[in-house]
Amino acid sequence: MTIGLMVLGFVVFWPLGLAMLAYILWGDRFQGMARDARAQWKTSPIKGAMDQMAQTTGYARTGNVAFDDYREKELKRLEEEKAKLDAMRAEFDDFLRELRRARDQEEFDRFMNNRGRGPAPDAA
Repeated sequence: MTIGLMVLGFVVFWPLGLAMLAYILWGDRFQGMARDARAQWKTSPIKGAMDQMAQTTGYARTGNVAFDDYREKELKRLEEEKAKLDAMRAEFDDFLRELRRARDQEEFDRFMNNRGRGPAPDAA
């Protein structure tokens, strides 16, 4: 049955046939390889670094208290500055929205006033 599926896989779409061939040759080893990969990941220094970056502060302490305090103050200042910029951006977006609304209203009013006058005379 597996050989038939492999042939059918090659007929339909060659990567499916290739995947089926890999399963036929190494299928009994897949579980062991997955277990080994998980074990290697758990002991990997990359995993440790990623776990450390996922902490709440996002930055590890350096051991230098003065530098760490300075960095925390600067990060807080930058966050406050970003909040100010976000507020200014929201105000500007509101201003532009109101400006567009006023322009649209003016164009609509002009259309409504011109609508009842009939066709425009030809400028000969």
